[in-house]
Formats: sequence, structure tokens, C-alpha cells
Amino acid sequence: MKAIRLKTEYLKNPLGIDFTAPRLFWNCADGVRQTAHQVICHDENENLLWDSGKIESGSMHTIYAGTPLHSRVHVVWQVRLWDENDVPGDWSEPAVFELGLLHADDWRAQWITGDYIPDPKRRYPVDCFKTTFVAGEIKKARLYATACGVYQAALNGQPVEGFTLAPGVTDYRKRVQYQTYDITALVQSGENALTVQMADGWYRGCCGAWGLRNQYGTETKLLAQLELMLTDGTVQTVCTDGSWQWSNDGPVRFADNKDGERIDARRTPTYSGHAKITTHPVQPTTSDNEPLTEHERLAAKILHTPSGRTVLDFGQNIAGILQFTVQAKAGQRICLRFGEMLDENGEFTQKNIQTSNEKITSPLQQVDYVCKAGRNDYKTAFAIFGFQHVLVESEIPVDPAAFTAIAVYTDMERTGWFSSSNELLNKFFDSTVWSAKNNHADLPTDCPTRERHGWAGDAQIFCPTACTLFDYAAFARKYERDLCDAQHKNGCFTQIAPVGGVDSYMNAMDGSAGWSDAGVLIPWDVYAAYGDRKILEENYDAMCRYARYKIGTLGKWYPTAMPTGIGLKHGKDISNYGQSYGEWAEPEDVKAFAISEFVSPHPEETTAYIVYLMEQMEKIARLLGHDADAAEFAAAAKRARSGYQHLVATKKHSLDTDRQAKLVRPLYMKLLNKPQTAYARKRLIKALDNYGWRLGTGFLSTPFILDVLADIDLQYAYRLLENEELPGWLCMPKQGATTIWENWEGPNAAAPASLDHYSKGAVCDWLFRVMCGIQVDGENHFTITPRPGGHFTHAEAAYVSAYGRVESTWHKTENGFTFTITIPANCTATVILPGQAPQELAAGEYTLESAYK
Repeated sequence: MKAIRLKTEYLKNPLGIDFTAPRLFWNCADGVRQTAHQVICHDENENLLWDSGKIESGSMHTIYAGTPLHSRVHVVWQVRLWDENDVPGDWSEPAVFELGLLHADDWRAQWITGDYIPDPKRRYPVDCFKTTFVAGEIKKARLYATACGVYQAALNGQPVEGFTLAPGVTDYRKRVQYQTYDITALVQSGENALTVQMADGWYRGCCGAWGLRNQYGTETKLLAQLELMLTDGTVQTVCTDGSWQWSNDGPVRFADNKDGERIDARRTPTYSGHAKITTHPVQPTTSDNEPLTEHERLAAKILHTPSGRTVLDFGQNIAGILQFTVQAKAGQRICLRFGEMLDENGEFTQKNIQTSNEKITSPLQQVDYVCKAGRNDYKTAFAIFGFQHVLVESEIPVDPAAFTAIAVYTDMERTGWFSSSNELLNKFFDSTVWSAKNNHADLPTDCPTRERHGWAGDAQIFCPTACTLFDYAAFARKYERDLCDAQHKNGCFTQIAPVGGVDSYMNAMDGSAGWSDAGVLIPWDVYAAYGDRKILEENYDAMCRYARYKIGTLGKWYPTAMPTGIGLKHGKDISNYGQSYGEWAEPEDVKAFAISEFVSPHPEETTAYIVYLMEQMEKIARLLGHDADAAEFAAAAKRARSGYQHLVATKKHSLDTDRQAKLVRPLYMKLLNKPQTAYARKRLIKALDNYGWRLGTGFLSTPFILDVLADIDLQYAYRLLENEELPGWLCMPKQGATTIWENWEGPNAAAPASLDHYSKGAVCDWLFRVMCGIQVDGENHFTITPRPGGHFTHAEAAYVSAYGRVESTWHKTENGFTFTITIPANCTATVILPGQAPQELAAGEYTLESAYK
């Protein structure tokens, strides 16, 4: 038996983490059962840091417990396993991790900025910084760097690679991430030149739907520290300070992370001035997350629109950048605009991704490139765009082979795959994967275009699916920190985190049911997927503060609350307080948008989520041993459930409705008494009949509806899943979509919105958990309960869980179904096939038959 897939705190060979006692994870290959493990750690000089010895345990993780770790220490670690026969296997391949700069006094660098006083009303060219140094004979070299803005470093003209739009996005007033780069191979013997370009990024550039600027400050600034470990044992340090040269006369005349770039390739920076010393009150910290990096590269086909315009079509809607190489005369221009769709006349448009008023149109998503003479090589450096199509305006002949689109997203390991006999469902699944990639640019965004906000509602809805499609734990940990950084003093989580770019009128939406609850629901989902108690422990106080804030809204008065008809006695047990989005984004013919969606407390949704929230908090509190808290949250859940049951007994909030969401939510969350439950189940089927078995739920309830229907009758769930009409999941790929639409109508809407949201793709979790039946239900154990149905003849899912790769496949036969189950090494599973008794299986691959029809 051998250990594989070694990770440190969910990260593969990370440089620059801040864990002094990190958790070490692995999976098992070969053998059936791990009975013991041994971990050995050395530093880069092969000095022993820790030898755990043989530890009798089946756990595929441990906590480093060797020589205390300090800043910069580089650790090489390996694992050896003993199998069920107590036979030791070979040592694993080595894995590494390296600590960053843990203490304030580790930083000798000073913050620097350009030599000008910024005017908040102006936009500025990119800052260009430079320093030179003579290197001794080096053993290794590390660059530690960050910015309030975004930066790109190069050493001797070679890019320092590893993070796009570094340092990523946080609330820079509270947290600034830095990166650690191994630049050993870039350092030359003798003289070297380190250059850094710095643009506005999220810090000073456009944020949110209306392109709000200067959200975190007006003075962009850079911090960089290059450390050369020499062969004689000494350390040579090169730090940002007032000696660095500076100018802003380089080729990048404008750069905004959403609006794009203006390039004059005829220019080169003069570095004729010097940087100014400045300060920033926040000590940089590591992100402990995967980096934002380049991925798939897509070729273009050329289109000529009816009006004769030239458009590049990359065949896939992505979030990313563009690269091209052209031969040109000096001064020739290439103007590029990026968009998701063509309009009803076949013309390029950005109408679905832009907002406009008298002052601003956002985002521009454009590149204006002025060529130098000869060969011009361009790749977007300080922006990412959401696009499938690129409008090209240039006097230079357009050769599509000269252009490449590059997808950019956080480098999360892919862990989930699905396919079935329904090609539309397969395409929908692939579209969900793409939308998930496109909306994870160091934070979970709603779309990669118009807003690009860290909407908490989108993130919490999709988290279980994200934990299946990707190794998501590190990313979720980072986003939970963003949520806690933004948390109000009264305990209320925000609807968006980080908060930059939020229009002031939206601040009242903080606490919105289903959105702000992400601060509790995301850690719980991560725990469920990975068995990670740590994310619950680290955020427990913040989660409790939020839960108690929500308890305080029960029975509280709010100015825009409408009468519910529930009466004073039971009104104290519901929440009719605060502004809320409600269900949000139901089909237009089910619930047309109204401004009241922003100003109403939405007592039905809000009270429901209080019950749901309190039940999760009770579980968390009991798990962590806080029994008094658990009792408090259980009592609050009981109180709010009673209020909810009285609320839906009123005429205004009656269960006698065709709005599917109003029936799905209480059934999924088990909010109703027995008579109400029986009625709601029947009424939901009637509502679906009345709507032609099309999908009528909105933002919050869409992830729940198949579970509710499967609990009534499995075939109901499959009937809805297979619906190809609008609105429905499969109508998107049927109309050629390669990503998931924001609203059900997509490009068919009167006012089309983004075509690249992942939230409706949350149904993919059901494909794994119910259709193919894969569920993690404890350490090293699965329950596998595939449930075939509908018109499907086969389905298969593979999931690389925290405990290894598990697979479940079924095929329909003349006599029933054939099931193929693969259980990873060192794991067991309870397998329950249709019509059969449960059976416990050890690691291995099994082919099983069922006469179930």
C-alpha cells in the first residue's frame, strides 16, 4: 500500500503558508486497508525535523508535530503505510511545503508608490518600478511580493509566474495577501534587474455593477522583498525602498481589471524618477489558497456579422484573457471588445453585461492596442474578461490563428466527473463546470463580467456542488475569511464579501436570507464534504454572533414590513425584519421583478432560513462540545418553526399557490406540521402540472426541488430533470449555451442578463448524490445508493473525495440494471441497490446486478 495525492492544508506543494502545525493529507493506493502510517519530514538540507514513527491508525491525515517551524523553513515530507496484513509499503513520492514570512519583523521591505499625488477623479497609467543588484553565487531565491493594486514582476525580462492579477482580492483595509515565488532559475550570476508593473486592480479600479472606483484607497502601493540564499550560507536581500526607480511612461497607458487595457507598444519605461516611501496599516499575510492562474487555451473561428463587422468566436464562454502576435507598422491599431453573445440580428453586443447611466458604462471589456513596427506580442496582464466573442476593429488583416483565448481561474484540483445517456444533461454538466471555473477568480463571483462580486448567496448555494467538482476546501477557507472580515459589529454577515463595489443603497440588504447565511452554511458544507472540524472551530465565534443577530430579528419591527395577518401572538416568532431578496429570479411569468424585492423583509423566506440556520448551528455547537449554545439554537429553531407554521396558515402566505418555491422550501427544510406537509406535497405536484412540468423555482429553491420530488416519487424528479422546455436546466444547452444563465430566459429575456452564472448548476450535486448515489458519510466511509429513473439508460459519476476516488455507474439491461461500484483503498461503503438489502463492501471494484425495473 502506498500514499498518493499528498497535500498540505489541502494545497499541493505550497510555498509561503503560515501554518506552523499544518495538517498533512494523503490518499491510499493498492491494498485494502491502512492499519498504520509513518510520516517523516526533513528540511532542505536533509536535517530531520520529524519522524512520527509507526502510528496505528487508519486516518489518512495527521498534524505536523516535529521541530517547531519558523519563517522560511522548507519541509520535504513523505508517508509510509502499513496494509491490512501489517506489511509496510514503499515510501511515497516526496511532497513539500514552505512557510512564508510569519512575523512583522521578517519584512525589511518598505511600501513604495509612484511619485505623484493621485486625484480620485483621474485614471493613471501603470506604474513601472525597477531596481538592479549584483547576485552572489546563489543556492535558492525567493521573492515575496504584494500590492494594494495588482502587480506583475519580471527578473531580467523574464516574467515571474505563478499568480495572475496578484495579489488577489481581499478587503485591503483588513487583509492583504502576499505571494511567495521560487525565482532561483531566473537569477543570473552578476548583475540583475528586477522590474514590477503595478495597476489599479480591485483596490483603486472598477468594482461592482456600476464601476465604482477607489473602493479601498486612492494610492496604489507595492511591497516586495527578494531574498537570495547564497552558497556560503549568507542571505542577500533586495527590498522595495526609496532607491527604486519609477516612471509611468511605459506601454500600458491604462489598465483596469474590468474595463481593460490601453497599450502603446511603441513606448518603453524610462524609470527616470524614484519611488516614494509610503505606508499601509495591514501586515501582509499568506492566502493559504490556490493561486489564480492560466488554464485552457482556445483557438478562434472568424465570423462576419450582417453589418460586415469582424468577430472572433472561441466556441466557449470563458473568463480569461487574450493573446495575439501580429506584424504591423508603427501606429497601426487593434481595438478589441469582449462579449458573451450576438444579438437577435447576429451582431456583436455587450448589452447583457453592461450597466449604463449618464456618467459611466461598465464594464467596458476592451483592449486598445497601438502597434510598434514589426512583431507585436500581446497578452492581457491586468484584466480578465467574460467572453466567447471578440469584436476586432483594425486596419491590419485579421488572421484568427494569431489570436488565442486563455481561461483564467483559481487553480483548484478537478475532482468530479459525470456523464449519462442524455447528451443535453451532459452538456449542462459541462456548462456548470465551465461556469464554476469562470466564477472563481480568488473569490466566488456571480459573473465574470458586469458585477464580479463575491455574492454570498451564489457561493452558499453552490458550495456542495463545488466541493464535488473541485478540491474546494482551501478556496472556501479563504472566502470564509472574507466574510468574517466584512462581518458587522452586530454580528450580521454581509451579502457580498469583500464589500468593495457595493452601492450604498444595497447596504441594507446585509443579512438577507440565503445570502448572509453563507457565513454559517459554507463552513458546514465544507465539514460535511471533508470532515474538517477546523473550519468550524476557527469561525465558530463569528457564526454564533450571526446566529444571535438573526434570533434578535424575530418579532422585531421594520419600516417596510407589510402586514402578514399572523397576529401579535405568533408574530413574535417570525422575522419580518430587514431588507431581503426573497426567492429571487423566478421565471418572469411566475414572479416578475418588482422593486419591492429589494425593500421587503420577505417574512416567509427569512423565517424559513432562520429555522434552517439554527438547526445547522445546533449541529455545529454539539459537534464542538458547546451544549449550552446548542440548546439555545435548538430553542430558537423550534420557536421560528412554530411561527412559520402559523405564517403559512394565513391567506397572504398560504400553501395554496402555484409558486413552486413557496412549497419546495418548507418541504426541503421540514418546516411544516404533518397535515401541512401532506398538503404541500400534493399542491407541489399540482403546481407542476399547471406549469407543464417546467421549472418555476428561483435562486434559493432550485437546488432543493429534485430532492423534494424524489422524496415524493423518484419519477417526478426525473420528469422535471428531463424537461427541455424553457424554463428548465436542459433548455440552456438545447439552445447552444456553454455556460449557465443568470436568469431562466437567458438571451431570450426582454433584458438579457449574464450568461455565465453557476448558481442554477447547483443541481449537479443531485446527479452525484442521488442519481449515482455517492455520499460521504464519515471518515473513510461512503453510502452508495444509486437511484436510476426516467428515460436514462446509463449514468456514471466519479468523485475524488478527501478519502480517495469513488465511482458509481449504472446501465439499464433487459433484466434490470447492472451497477459498477469502485471503492477507494482504505475505505468501505454501505451499498444499497434498488430493491435490495444494504451490503457492506471493502475497497475494490464490484459489478452487481439488480432486477429493479
